[in-house]
Amino acid sequence: MEVVKEYFDMVAFSLLVSWITLEFVRLRKAFPEGGVVGEGSAGRRYRVLDWVIALCNILISIIYLGFCIHETWKLKTVPPLGLVFAAMCWILVTLFAAYCKLKRVGGSHSWPLVLVSWWVFSCLLKFFTISIYLFNHWSKVPLPLTFPAANTTDFACFPLSVVLCFGALFMNTSERNLELKQPLLLEVESETCRDNFSSAGFWSLLMFQWLNPVLAKGRSERLELHHVPVVPQSETSEKAYSLLQESLRRQKPECSPLPRAIIDAVWKPLAINALFAGLNTASSYLGPFLITSFVEFLNGKDSTIGYGSGYILACCFFFAKTLESLSQRQWYFGARQIGIRVRAALMVSIYKKSLMMKYSGTSTGKIINFLDVDVERIGDFFWYIHGIWLLPFQVFLALIILYRNLGAAASLSALLMTILVMVSNTPLANSQERLHSKIMEAKDLRIKATAETLKCMRILKLHSWENAYLNKLLKLRGEERSWLRRYLYTCSAIAFLFWTSPMLVSVVAFGVCILVKTPLTAGTVLSALATFRILQEPIYNLPELVSMIIQTKVSINRIQDFIKEEQQKPSRPNYIEQASDVAIEIEPGEYTWEADSSSKRPTLKIDKKITITRGAKVAVCGSVGSGKSSFLCSIIGEIPRISGAGIEVFGSRAYVPQSAWIQTGTIKENVLFGKEMDRSFYEEVLQGCALDRDIGLWADGDLTMVGERGINLSGGQKQRIQLARAIYSNSDVYLLDDPFSAVDAHTGAHLFKECLMGLLSNKTIIYATHQLEFLDAADLILVMQDGKIVQSGKYEDLIADTDGELVRQMTAHNHSLIQVAPPKEHGLPIVKRHKVKQMEVKEVKHDNSKRNLEISEGMHEEERETGRVKWHVYRTFVTLAYKGALVPVILFCQVLFQGLQMGSNYWIAWATEKEDQVSREKLIGIFVLLSGGSSAFVLGRAVLLATIAIETAQQLFLGMTKSIFRAPMFFFDTTPSSRILNRSSTDQSTVDTDIPYRLAGLIFALVQLLLIIVLMSQVAWPVFILFIIILAISMWYQNYYISAARELARMVGIRKAPILHHFSESIAGAATIRCFNQEDRFFARNLSLIDDYSRITFHNSATMEWLCVRINFLFNLVFFLVLIILVTMPRNAIDPSLAGLAATYGLNLNVLQAWVIWNLCNVENKMICVERILQFSNIPSEAPLEIENCRPEEEWPSHGRIQLDNLHVRYNAELPMILKGISCTFPGEKKIGVVGRTGGGKSTLIQVLFRVVEPSAGRIMIDGVDICQLGLHDLRSRLSIIPQEPTLFQGTVRANLDPLQQHSDSEIWDALRKCRLEEIVKQDQRLLEAPVAEDGENWSVGQRQLICLARVLPKKTRILVLDEATASVDTATDNFIQKTIREETGNCTVITVAHRIPTVIDSDLVLVLDAGRILEFDSPDVLLKDESSAFSKLVLEFFRRSRSNHDSEFT
Repeated sequence: MEVVKEYFDMVAFSLLVSWITLEFVRLRKAFPEGGVVGEGSAGRRYRVLDWVIALCNILISIIYLGFCIHETWKLKTVPPLGLVFAAMCWILVTLFAAYCKLKRVGGSHSWPLVLVSWWVFSCLLKFFTISIYLFNHWSKVPLPLTFPAANTTDFACFPLSVVLCFGALFMNTSERNLELKQPLLLEVESETCRDNFSSAGFWSLLMFQWLNPVLAKGRSERLELHHVPVVPQSETSEKAYSLLQESLRRQKPECSPLPRAIIDAVWKPLAINALFAGLNTASSYLGPFLITSFVEFLNGKDSTIGYGSGYILACCFFFAKTLESLSQRQWYFGARQIGIRVRAALMVSIYKKSLMMKYSGTSTGKIINFLDVDVERIGDFFWYIHGIWLLPFQVFLALIILYRNLGAAASLSALLMTILVMVSNTPLANSQERLHSKIMEAKDLRIKATAETLKCMRILKLHSWENAYLNKLLKLRGEERSWLRRYLYTCSAIAFLFWTSPMLVSVVAFGVCILVKTPLTAGTVLSALATFRILQEPIYNLPELVSMIIQTKVSINRIQDFIKEEQQKPSRPNYIEQASDVAIEIEPGEYTWEADSSSKRPTLKIDKKITITRGAKVAVCGSVGSGKSSFLCSIIGEIPRISGAGIEVFGSRAYVPQSAWIQTGTIKENVLFGKEMDRSFYEEVLQGCALDRDIGLWADGDLTMVGERGINLSGGQKQRIQLARAIYSNSDVYLLDDPFSAVDAHTGAHLFKECLMGLLSNKTIIYATHQLEFLDAADLILVMQDGKIVQSGKYEDLIADTDGELVRQMTAHNHSLIQVAPPKEHGLPIVKRHKVKQMEVKEVKHDNSKRNLEISEGMHEEERETGRVKWHVYRTFVTLAYKGALVPVILFCQVLFQGLQMGSNYWIAWATEKEDQVSREKLIGIFVLLSGGSSAFVLGRAVLLATIAIETAQQLFLGMTKSIFRAPMFFFDTTPSSRILNRSSTDQSTVDTDIPYRLAGLIFALVQLLLIIVLMSQVAWPVFILFIIILAISMWYQNYYISAARELARMVGIRKAPILHHFSESIAGAATIRCFNQEDRFFARNLSLIDDYSRITFHNSATMEWLCVRINFLFNLVFFLVLIILVTMPRNAIDPSLAGLAATYGLNLNVLQAWVIWNLCNVENKMICVERILQFSNIPSEAPLEIENCRPEEEWPSHGRIQLDNLHVRYNAELPMILKGISCTFPGEKKIGVVGRTGGGKSTLIQVLFRVVEPSAGRIMIDGVDICQLGLHDLRSRLSIIPQEPTLFQGTVRANLDPLQQHSDSEIWDALRKCRLEEIVKQDQRLLEAPVAEDGENWSVGQRQLICLARVLPKKTRILVLDEATASVDTATDNFIQKTIREETGNCTVITVAHRIPTVIDSDLVLVLDAGRILEFDSPDVLLKDESSAFSKLVLEFFRRSRSNHDSEFT
């Protein structure tokens, strides 16, 4: 016993010296100058306590040193080593305390943790030894000699130790309380998000103490991003990207450079991580290696072995388990750290490539998939990478232990059986991998369809197609679910093999031992069983490792192919600063969007050189699809050149695309676009673009938030904002693609006068336009037809060519003007008119301003729940499948599986010691029977769990998807699609394959832990009390940890969405970004977003390790105490086999409890996915699609008469009315034109007609039926609309024209013919099956509007609404469309909202709206007779900008 005590004293002294040394180095490094003691009464009180504590240390050191001298000199004996070590410890502690007192680090009054720990430990130890001494002195039955008793030094030092403890604890506690009284400035400074990890010392890194401030902050309040320290410099995206690029440059291009470059960039941390992995594996096998010796010690057959050997064995076990726990925590965190670094580097590489790359055939969805799936998979691979060499190492260590215990034959048979199990697992793993690939393919299709559906949800609702597209999504989900079902059942087979593999290997090994008559003992059997249990991991991990390697290889190859993808040359026109009169030189050449296609016909062909001088105004005109946009793209280098010398641009450029690209952010940010604020010029630009009135009416002014894709802005506002962005850039050359199409006549004239002829009067401008009235102001006109410039010159010269293309277009333009008679000079007013000044530019006065305010309020950072995941989330999840009926059955299977497994292990350990009572055949037979029974129950458990998982995931998907499809449009206006997609992809995937198994794994681990506690309590009942104490402490730690960890886990999902959103937004506006030379700014923004994501994932990964390292130590301590109790107990008081079994299961105690705690926390973190899905499963829905007792007649509406009765509309109960008491009647089968300034209420009127917005008061009657009494499907399916923004779906021409498959081919061709699309469609041999690209990118905007017209013609409904349907087509095409509509809708009520006066001039009635009220409603002829009428003023404005070209017609 004395030897063990001396050994313990030596270990304690070594640990103390090491800890004090590390603390001394850390303090010297962190605070080399020391600190200052505080002043005042508190400072004086602390100084007194300092002297008291120092004096106590000195006295205790003198006492121990004096007793050592007394033993040596007076008693003439060698003092006990324990006394010597104790004296040395106290002298060392005294010296270190004196150093801390003199320096007083950082002005702090608290003592270092090492000193406080030593004082508390010494006090408790002395209390324990004195208690034992007194108990033995007074008790009739003394305790065994194994318990240490007190000596004189303990009695002498105990009072001083008590003073030390209370003094130090009082000072440290008071220090924390004083922090509350510090000035606010110090509090702000303490919250600075400095990087704690990089400055942490050895002990802090080992125990993850650097994370304490984050956990403390999370405990006290809800964690936000600014509470989380910045990501360490080594993990920043910029650093990671530069390392990867440096490594790539060192690689040979002929081989696959990316995998080598990744390894080369992280080889140092990877090598350190490998060291921890190897240390963890080696220490994990020490337990099974020592278990034989421990059981033999418990058997007590060798009387020469004393208690000291048992204690030494217990210490070895404790040392091995502690080393295993610490190395495992560092291994796992290091793997996550490397993964974060690699992921950041790849994200940056993909973003930079996407931003710089042109003409790529890679779709946006695929690139997003790189980020969302492939990059994450590569980052996760570093969790598995060491398995490549650890697996053979583990098998080698297992063979050594088996050979030592069972001999060569049994170990060889175990090896062969292990290989056989691995081989049998391989086909299952291959099948699992194949099925996983199928799931991903099906998921890709579903997510792609979901993204497109969300983008086009307004169109789907207006056409009442949402049910058809919902069924399409459900069909895609059905295919995904079928693969998921097969995948999960395959996983069940693999899980069965995993849990039964130790039983199979042990049955074969023990069977061979019996055949070759190898002697078996309880020790060798239990050691072998522990080894077989550890062999589970390599058996299970091999197929998973192979699968992970293959998946990672595929992901790396996909990213590598993308990064290496060559661009067409030249990448962009030359950008040259040159002081000359030439602004642009356009050389002859051919350009095509489909550079790799077999088609020889170029999209754009320039036959002769064109030189544009500085300050010139160049107009580009032509019919729909003539190549105007392609011509502008060729100047900015966005279309591949297949021949010719290219284009040179002298000076900076600005580009305004036809389809507006608006960033998510404020109006101000969109206009400035990275440039410094020049307030006077900024205000001038806003006025020139007619934005000052809009901004004045918005509550937040130019700080109003713009939603995703400018969803809360009108088309005119978006166009004017991007025009303002271009003008504010103060560039040399401006390229404007049809900038007047989305605005009304008055605003168009204002923009042309104030912007093109005013602010940009000295700039070079090339503008494509369909508004031919703006041509005469141009210095040069380029007329395009079929991708060629067929005419070029001044307006006067071109108009003189009577056979020219421009004259043909002007003829069509004149034809539209002829329909309009100018206002008469005299006429009698029919009704009271408003004055002209009331009709000035009043952009978005009520219509969009209030809606903008409401929507912008919803566009802030994504909402997240707070606190614990609510119990109803768990209850809902567990009871979704079969109302939870299978859950008790699964629990029953788990209890029986675990019980039978323990029973089989105990049987073979017990029976081997009873050879005289149990035959070998009976021994192995019962063992096989018990093992087989446990295997059967684990198989049943796995199959039932897969069944529950499939059904639960499906129910959650259906609930969320149906809820989203039934949500009102306001939900989609205020919710970025990335949030919905995140739930539909990432969260749904987690629910599909992760959460059910994590939740079940937690329950299974709890059952196993409870059974092990019961087993250990059977051996020694005090263990039960120890477990209760340790579990209570563990739960306290878990509660302390979970507050911060839960919020970090929530923020992980939230912080991923901005990266994907910024990525999608950047790709959509890449041409604009490149043209404005803003790549660096967007690149920096991307780095910042990735770093924000990395800082959350970095600290989220560390929180789990922080918890596990503490809980592991507690359970290792319990295991150590159990072993000590087993050693201390009399040999005849315990069953050695049962005690050995308890020790064997105790080896897995730290792993099991870590698994329990890890799952307990991880389940809550993962359940956030369920919480997020349930959030979107309870969205307030629109009115019912169908109301059974209010179904309209089959022929309704039969006449198309629309009656508006005192109609009031507002977007929200808190907002003002937008339509204010509108009452009028649209007669059936008439053409109604709706006009007015932008924001007058036109769009709202259309939305309320389709009940996208519900009336607040009043009603709308169609043929005598109140539309609010009908179901939405019944209403919308009986109406037709051609929207302002033409929307095409990716697929085929047929699918876009007839998505519900209700019409024949002849009807579709007839519609195409009427819309002049027949010849265009026939150019592709696939005809109606010709592909339509994402967003219809392979069709011009004008052609897309024609397809939208062709889409509604076959429906032949009684009511047709045209909402700016011809804004992006030329005048000739507009005339043709109007003619087609007149011919095809003779018996229809046609409501036309238009900015072009000729579009509505032939209407039967014209409705003029302003500020939500009816200004005028009469026939055009009547309104034109009164020159003061609002309609007359609109017509007059149209003539004012047109007459300069057509004086001959209007003089």
